[in-house]
Amino acid sequence: MSNITKKAFPVLNMHCAGCANNVEKTVKKLAGVVDASVNFATNTLSVSYEADKLTPGEIRAAVLAAGYDLIVEEALKEERQEEAQEKHYRLLKRQVIGAWIFVVPMLLFSMVLMHVPFSNEIQLILALPVMIFFGGSFYVNAWRQARLGRSNMDTLVALSTSIAFLFSVFNTFFPEFWYSRGLEPHVYYEAAVVIIAFVLTGKLMEERAKGNTSTAIRKLMGLQPRVARVLREGIEEDILIDQLQTGDLVVVRPGEQIPVDGRLSEGESYVDESMISGEPIPVEKKVGDRVLAGTINQKGAFVIKASGVGSETVLARIIRMVQEAQGSKAPVQRIVDRVTGIFVPVVLCIAVLTFVIWLLVGGTDYFSHALLSAVSVLVIACPCALGLATPTALMVGIGKAASNHILIKDAVALEQMRKVNVVVLDKTGTLTEGHPTVSGWLWAQVQEEHFKNVLLAAELKSEHPLAGAIVSSLQEVEKIVPAQLESFESITGKGIKVVYQGDTYWVGSHKLLKDFSASLSDVLAEMMVQYESDGNSIVYFGRGTEVLAVVAIADQIKPTSAEAVKELKRQGIDICMLTGDGQRTALAVSGKLGIDRFVADALPDDKEEFVRELQMQGKTVAMVGDGINDSQALALADVSIAMGKGTDIAMDVAMVTLMTSDLLLLPRAFELSKQTVKLIHQNLFWAFIYNLIGIPIAAGILFPVNGLLLNPMLASAAMAFSSVSVVLNSLSLARK
Repeated sequence: MSNITKKAFPVLNMHCAGCANNVEKTVKKLAGVVDASVNFATNTLSVSYEADKLTPGEIRAAVLAAGYDLIVEEALKEERQEEAQEKHYRLLKRQVIGAWIFVVPMLLFSMVLMHVPFSNEIQLILALPVMIFFGGSFYVNAWRQARLGRSNMDTLVALSTSIAFLFSVFNTFFPEFWYSRGLEPHVYYEAAVVIIAFVLTGKLMEERAKGNTSTAIRKLMGLQPRVARVLREGIEEDILIDQLQTGDLVVVRPGEQIPVDGRLSEGESYVDESMISGEPIPVEKKVGDRVLAGTINQKGAFVIKASGVGSETVLARIIRMVQEAQGSKAPVQRIVDRVTGIFVPVVLCIAVLTFVIWLLVGGTDYFSHALLSAVSVLVIACPCALGLATPTALMVGIGKAASNHILIKDAVALEQMRKVNVVVLDKTGTLTEGHPTVSGWLWAQVQEEHFKNVLLAAELKSEHPLAGAIVSSLQEVEKIVPAQLESFESITGKGIKVVYQGDTYWVGSHKLLKDFSASLSDVLAEMMVQYESDGNSIVYFGRGTEVLAVVAIADQIKPTSAEAVKELKRQGIDICMLTGDGQRTALAVSGKLGIDRFVADALPDDKEEFVRELQMQGKTVAMVGDGINDSQALALADVSIAMGKGTDIAMDVAMVTLMTSDLLLLPRAFELSKQTVKLIHQNLFWAFIYNLIGIPIAAGILFPVNGLLLNPMLASAAMAFSSVSVVLNSLSLARK
């Protein structure tokens, strides 16, 4: 199978949604490209390609041929993109100021001093710098696209302004042509240059507003230190982060940000991990403990042996995930892309049709009306507002989620979350703390010396969270040493089986009792009822057909779980709980949390089947779990949500990861989804309605009714405002 690589490249020189569409089409045509999408709001190309058939350099060459550029070098990619955007912003600013310096006196001549001698010639001289120097990029880009058989916003601006300008030049030097026909020759230099000035002003405001939509990702990037202090041959030296290598010894002093992922090899301290895990309390770190890049050392100094550097750190993965999510496309955006792909050619046809109809209705007397109406149609129909409607809302929504410790994998997940009407919750680690402790031992047999040694050895090989509680109790409290086992076998969803000195031992759920034909005494069964009624999980330990011991394990319910369940119900979402625990334990926990529906004794297959049954009933299901023993159900659910624990994030499995242990993030995530999708629909409504109303008015549909004819200057102002208003509407989400 070919080696599929997915990468995101910053795109330079894009001016509108049409540009993004052109870049996307160009890349998709390349041999070896599996999929490609361009986000105009983030100026990013996300491309999946076969690395053995295509290189980033070849992708860049194709994009360059289409009139754009890519940043393909990995080193300081984000910084280079930001530098390029800042340079573009400064250039736009100079163009706007320069354009208006000439436009203001132009307006004075066209409106007040139109009868002074050589007024038309003076306006021509004032218009030329605006057309050539400040608006020249529109014509260059339009020509490039025309040579490729494509069109974009530059095409509309170039056509509308050049038509108005050339018509005015003709009337300036050949006025007799119109005088001989009994008509007054008018010039429209001011319309051409004001269109350019307004479009440039709109693009400047748009760039500034778009910069604000990426605030969240810049904050995350700000957590990445630029320099690290390494210890080499006993000497400390400061080096750039990108020069670090796995295995380097990195020195971190009090108050400094940790530059790498790794484990402490010397020293101890408390580390603030709130920026990654969301947990406000600093975590004590000793030799052997893991630390993460971007977190802050508080008290002591220590030395880290680097295990993850640069793009391999957890923080880098989070940043990459947020960037990819912001650059992804919601299903509704794909419809918009198809519309914008045919938008410019359709507008050109409408403009020509407008011109022809005016001449057919009014003859040569209406030539000026026909020309101005066609120009107004070309100007007002710019598809920028349509192109920005979805991506800007997604950028703000996904960025806001990230700043609230909610990682959303892609736009599809964000849009799908608003449709969820059933949430299925795993118990351990989701509703409970996930830090179980042994609360009681019940021995059914007289203890033999090696029983606890065998039990410890068996549980050391288990990945189940309840096993950790038994290991902690035996190893850390009782200082038991594990036995040397002869064999080990995991029994999915039930427990484990081991062999020691020829005897078969087993440990796990009560389902193993049936498998080994073991039974409990009446006294033991009675004690267990009390344990389970208190919400304890029960683990059975046996040898052959006899039960040796019953272990009661308590896992405290999270303080926020009940409130989160209540909030989800308020949002109209049904709640279900799945657990591998017995009926009485499940009933006790669900009762405390106010969950009406639960499934006890659930194996991984049972969880998957439960999700499937809900979907067959027409429900949209979100599954919340830890991403390991719930993987089958998570994969099947309409929305999969993993409870992250900072370092142990199931980012590659789930659509959404809640970085903190606070379950209140769950209703917040659903609410954010609803707000973001509502914002997308608002943006699309205003963008579509703006064009649906604006184009007919620009064409002159109201002229027979009330004599209203839209001036091209007003059309350009309205076009600029529409794009900026869409971006500003998206930014309103950040304040909610």
